[in-house]
Amino acid sequence: MDMNEIKEIFFQECEEQLAELESGLLKMNDGDRDPETVNAVFRAVHSIKGGAGAFGLDDLVAFAHVFETTLDCVRSNKLEPTQEVLKVMLKAADVLADLTNAARDGGSVDQARSRGLVKELEALANGDIPTPSAAVLVDVAPKPVVAAPAPTDESGFQPIPFSFDDDFGSDELAVDARPEYEVSFRPRSDLYAKGNDATLLLRDLSRLGEMNIFCDMDALPGLPDIDPEGAYFKWAISIKTDKGEDAIRTVFEFAEWDCDLDVQLAGSGGSSSGEELPMVPVPFDLSILDDGAAPAAETVEETPAPKSDVAAAVAAAETASNVTQLASAAARVEKKEAALAAAAASNAAAAQNSAAAAAAGQTIRVDLDRVDRLINLVGELVINQAMLSQSVIENDNNGASSINMGLEELQQLTREIQDSVMAIRAQPVKPVFQRMSRIVREIADMTGKSIRLITEGENTEVDKTVIDKLAEPLTHMIRNAVDHGIETPEKRATLGKNPEGTVRLTAKHRSGRILIELADDGAGINREKVRQKAIDNDLIPADANLSDEEVDNLIFLPGFSTADKISDISGRGVGMDVVKRSIQALGGRINISSRPGQGSVFTMSLPLTLAVLDGMVVTVAGQTLVVPLTAIVETLQPEAAAIHSFGANHRLISIRNSFCPLVDVGRILNFRATQANPVEGVALLVESEGGGQRALMVDAIQGQRQVVIKSLEANYTHVPGIAAATILGDGRVALILDVDAVVGASRGQSLKPEMSYAAVG
Repeated sequence: MDMNEIKEIFFQECEEQLAELESGLLKMNDGDRDPETVNAVFRAVHSIKGGAGAFGLDDLVAFAHVFETTLDCVRSNKLEPTQEVLKVMLKAADVLADLTNAARDGGSVDQARSRGLVKELEALANGDIPTPSAAVLVDVAPKPVVAAPAPTDESGFQPIPFSFDDDFGSDELAVDARPEYEVSFRPRSDLYAKGNDATLLLRDLSRLGEMNIFCDMDALPGLPDIDPEGAYFKWAISIKTDKGEDAIRTVFEFAEWDCDLDVQLAGSGGSSSGEELPMVPVPFDLSILDDGAAPAAETVEETPAPKSDVAAAVAAAETASNVTQLASAAARVEKKEAALAAAAASNAAAAQNSAAAAAAGQTIRVDLDRVDRLINLVGELVINQAMLSQSVIENDNNGASSINMGLEELQQLTREIQDSVMAIRAQPVKPVFQRMSRIVREIADMTGKSIRLITEGENTEVDKTVIDKLAEPLTHMIRNAVDHGIETPEKRATLGKNPEGTVRLTAKHRSGRILIELADDGAGINREKVRQKAIDNDLIPADANLSDEEVDNLIFLPGFSTADKISDISGRGVGMDVVKRSIQALGGRINISSRPGQGSVFTMSLPLTLAVLDGMVVTVAGQTLVVPLTAIVETLQPEAAAIHSFGANHRLISIRNSFCPLVDVGRILNFRATQANPVEGVALLVESEGGGQRALMVDAIQGQRQVVIKSLEANYTHVPGIAAATILGDGRVALILDVDAVVGASRGQSLKPEMSYAAVG
């Protein structure tokens, strides 16, 4: 595997981490304060930062580092995740995604926006964490170190005298003024399994200052009991550095999840375990592992000063800014001890279940083209299996031969293979829904509105082809809902509404299809304005008699817009007509339900897959059609007494004490010039989106079978009333009926797309 392949895997993992990041931030924005949610958000940014550093993506690393620092303040309870804080973090997540995309595709990022968010994140990280001691020292000027006692200054601190050693000259101190930190480092086996090396980490740590290293080898078993992949040593390091605790932890940032790490200021309370372990001094020559640079300091042989003396010297010699840093570090010790203890317990439990978890979560990445080819081959297999079955049936009169039985088993196996292959393509709509939350935030900021997006049914699965083509229409609908639907906070307040508008995006399965609803609690559709705009644009005649539903559907006409002025959001005459065409191209339909003053609901009905469907093969005026099985409620043989005339050309059929319109499919599709006798045919009771129930009249039913969908537009042209085509078992091409279009035509709507200004049901 070359570096480009590894980099591509990194970017694929970035997409997953970004989705996890946004999901966690949205949960926190909804009031979730579970520490695991905060940790998941922190880990997502940390993982992106770590991988970006390995590939030298400096811009991404720099922004992620600032973001990570702010999240760490939330994780350590130093920053309250209020709505305003999370608003900044959600914007930061958007910029992080932009930086990731730019690093992958070579694009550019708005530098002004990025720098502005960096400042906001830094302000959040620094604004709410000062301790009382640090606050007192904030304005204290640094004082020079003197050789004699000095009076107490206003801050209450008294400098401690230092003596000079002639061996070092007059400009060096006998006591090192740098802070001393005690580091406890116990690697776990996972650290070595991931390619990390404890010795290399110690080498990098030595570059920060003067270091003493001790090794605890008590856990080392006898030679026969040693696990080659185990980890038995614990390291105790004493390091003097003015770089601060954060610099020490940065050395271990790629390994912190695979080790037990504790960093404390010397003299602040000892080890977190509360017991002293026997240590064996280990004289490492770390320079042999270096890349040419000598280590910052070697292990000293002289006896170190007592810890209390060192701590006193540090307190006296530090400047005001360093004292502030030390006070902040000391204040974090207790919280980090508790966090480490909890992490140790969690790691112990995870170790017991690691084998089972690994087995349950194993996945592989497969190129989508390979899956598409597999699906196409399975489709051809279905067609050939149907042809073979048809041939055997035509040549086998008794229907009980062994060949017939074998074909039945082949049919079952083919169906199972097809279902399994289609399940590979099935994906949840969650990634698309998450992208919409960013669009809502951006449009809300541009319009000065306060919008809350609520998503439901994110784990509803649908074919990936449908998901890929769903983003564009959803984007237009979201922009329309925020820009046109939701009122301004001031107007909502005067109407007695919550100043914060709500947009609800839901997905659910129904009758073998997926329903996606976009609802808002805004002003609804202003029908008078819509009607007048359509008349002004010569889209409808001035005397057109339209129902409320038909008026609502005018917004789908090409070039229609109610915007008073052109903006970056809307007003250029494109949008909802694009939505309708996109949904129809997917074999779906879109409906509108609007209540003035209360909001609108847009409902999209889409097929779960664009590859196969279960259908009923019927005959109409000598033509063979396939009716999608998901649209059929029941089939029945009409009786003369159940047929009733209504007007000049309409008929009703009585079904269980209710009347349902009877639709002659052959007449609607112009297969015949006159209406057929219903008693001589079969009625299919169907349910369409927005059109209610209708009884479709056909001549006969040939059977039920699974068919492979072939696009008619891609191979021929669009045929009104026909959704697609398929190949039957005898090799003939059959047309798949567009039930919604036929039902719409029965209500007086034209089958021609350019004239169907009300044909959305």
